[in-house]
Amino acid sequence: MRTTTSRDVFEYAVLRVVPRVERGELLNAGVIVYCRQRDYLGSRLHLDVDRLHALDPTADPAAIGRALQAAADVCAADPVAGAAGREALGSRFRWLTAPRSTVVQPGPVHTGLTADPDAEADRLLELLVLPVAG
Repeated sequence: MRTTTSRDVFEYAVLRVVPRVERGELLNAGVIVYCRQRDYLGSRLHLDVDRLHALDPTADPAAIGRALQAAADVCAADPVAGAAGREALGSRFRWLTAPRSTVVQPGPVHTGLTADPDAEADRLLELLVLPVAG
């Protein structure tokens, strides 16, 4: 029997923005968290436009924001996500973390233990995406 303080395995990946794929420079812009035992799939997004333009002054933040939001829509099973959003949680996570050669790319999948996957998504956003407070 699971207690409220028990921890379960979760998986996560960072969503990366690669504005000029040929250069390979990237900017972390979100996280996707999946916990099968807790029936959880969630995302957090943050596109730092100043950092994006430091990599590519011609990058279109609105278009990149829409691509990031499309990933979040799949996580949330939003009707605008289409067929991908209607898949089971695990299938959606695997679809979102499949390698791509596009402007928005998933990083490698990592694992951990958590008692609260929603709070874990917040923690990972702060740790891996948001600018470091100076």
